[in-house]
Amino acid sequence: MRVLGIDPGLRNMGWGVIDVVGSRISHVANGICHSTGTDLGSRLLSLHQQLTDVLLTYQPETAAVEQTFVNKDGVGTLKLGQARGIAMLVPAQAGISIGEYAPNAVKKTVVGVGHADKQQVAHMVKVQLPGVQFAGPDAADALAIAICHSFHAQSSSTLAKALARAGA
Repeated sequence: MRVLGIDPGLRNMGWGVIDVVGSRISHVANGICHSTGTDLGSRLLSLHQQLTDVLLTYQPETAAVEQTFVNKDGVGTLKLGQARGIAMLVPAQAGISIGEYAPNAVKKTVVGVGHADKQQVAHMVKVQLPGVQFAGPDAADALAIAICHSFHAQSSSTLAKALARAGA
């Protein structure tokens, strides 16, 4: 299974791709889509185009996006939500299923603690993907989101198989 993790952001949208075979995960690629343009519409369009290129290049089978949390700045939260819409739209246009995870769920899955800091998350991603070089902190977060999704997808698959055997 090839998983695309996306860390939404209006200026920098991190992405990371991993391959999952059984319980083994391996790094494929990671990067950051940097928005360009002078107005919101052109910035969102540039993110859409760049993320579409990532999808076409790496052909993931599933994707995961971090959920937006509300902060004190309502305008900033709204803009982040619009960037998150692009992060959801691109995989949906390709017919790819999308998982959504709260930041604390990603941290708990990858680090074991729901309130881990960015350095702890990046360290544990490096432990799980030896030799990985991050394009930046947003790419490290995106890889953590992909790892979280792979874990939850495998757990769901195992549970579905067990339920199918029990019902047979």
